Amino acid sequence: MDRSEIGAFVRDRLAAVPGIKKLPISALDMFVLRNFLSDQECDALIDMIDSNRKPSRLMSDNPDPNFRTSETCNLDRNNAIVRSVETKLTALLGVDSKYGEILQGQRYSAGQQFKPHHDYLRTTGPYWVRQEKIGGQRTWTAMIFLNVPEQGGETFFPLADVHIPPRRGSLVTWNNLDAAGEPNALTLHQGMPVIAGVKYIITRWYRERPWGVAA
Repeated sequence: MDRSEIGAFVRDRLAAVPGIKKLPISALDMFVLRNFLSDQECDALIDMIDSNRKPSRLMSDNPDPNFRTSETCNLDRNNAIVRSVETKLTALLGVDSKYGEILQGQRYSAGQQFKPHHDYLRTTGPYWVRQEKIGGQRTWTAMIFLNVPEQGGETFFPLADVHIPPRRGSLVTWNNLDAAGEPNALTLHQGMPVIAGVKYIITRWYRERPWGVAA
């Protein structure tokens, strides 16, 4: 399938999932599913993030040192909980796990944030030559909240005017591309600063081709 076909396939599959909510945003496919993960799964993933977190990085340089201030870790695919989450995501989205990047955990303490950005890859970016060879463009993003901070930490899509508050175990997923399979500017989003407490999430990005396999 090409990018546009992947987008339509996943959209139609998600629309048929019991209990899922498609947000009423024209020209942007975004869904929210509550209770995707159990409390036990969330707690186990939080422990993994705390044990392995390091300062988050960007694919390309940014002159703003406060652009992404969270901590991050890649989750071990050999861990039974991680494998279980990947299996659940595969069953939900219908996209083979080999198209997914390594599941990533993120931790935001008070004051930390991720300023407005897109998950799709800029073909003019310095990273594109390599990324095009190991999976190509990102298609869907799947993000799961593992806890609720005391205050703040919403995910905000400014161009779509959508605020998504953290809710333990809830999944948010969106297509980073438009109906034609091209980058969709409406997917601009940010992790709003945590005002009090700590926020934990996990994210998986999917590619147009198997990830990590050179074209």
